[in-house]
Amino acid sequence: MAALLSACASMQPQIVSAPTTARPLPPVATQQNPGAIFQTTSSRMLFEERVARYVGDTLTIQIEENLSASNSSTSSANRDGSAKVGGSGDLPYFPGALSKFFDANASMSSGNTFAGKGATNNSNTLRGILAVTVIEVLPNGNLIVGGEKQIAVNGYQNAWRFTGVVNPFDIKAGNIVSSTRVADARIEQVGQGAIADANTVGWLQRLFLNVMPF
Repeated sequence: MAALLSACASMQPQIVSAPTTARPLPPVATQQNPGAIFQTTSSRMLFEERVARYVGDTLTIQIEENLSASNSSTSSANRDGSAKVGGSGDLPYFPGALSKFFDANASMSSGNTFAGKGATNNSNTLRGILAVTVIEVLPNGNLIVGGEKQIAVNGYQNAWRFTGVVNPFDIKAGNIVSSTRVADARIEQVGQGAIADANTVGWLQRLFLNVMPF
């Protein structure tokens, strides 16, 4: 019973499960200098703006998500049926004998009508700026990034988490990339405190909702 109650009181699963930070890789062991200024392990163009390129580098994600969805459906069905049976109510040699007790003419009809209508509308807007860290550099040069920001005010905690894959060519001036250009993006906003508790169904109520068949 305790395990059941604890499961009912557990928080909703998080969609951001990947790490949200990473430390820079240790320096590569000194190799024989080929005599060139250009170094493949830590190269930076002389006149280019510094952008995220290696594990541990940071960049800024400009979150600008607008998602909306709507769905509506209407259905109807009609079915009618009727039947009629008639008879004279006579018996052999006894005309009209049965009609004295019941009506030999019978009829019946049936009807079934169904009408249903449903509609859903959903709209979400997320705006903000979040600094993330390069977690991994893929073989094709794309960057797996992740970041988290936590804010606590008067006992209420609000956390933003973000992970995704960034194409270095989508990084704009200022080391900024739009969230709409991030592949496999996972954006999560969670809160803890009195406000979040007020919007959460209690564990006992969730237990009854799971058990009750109606």
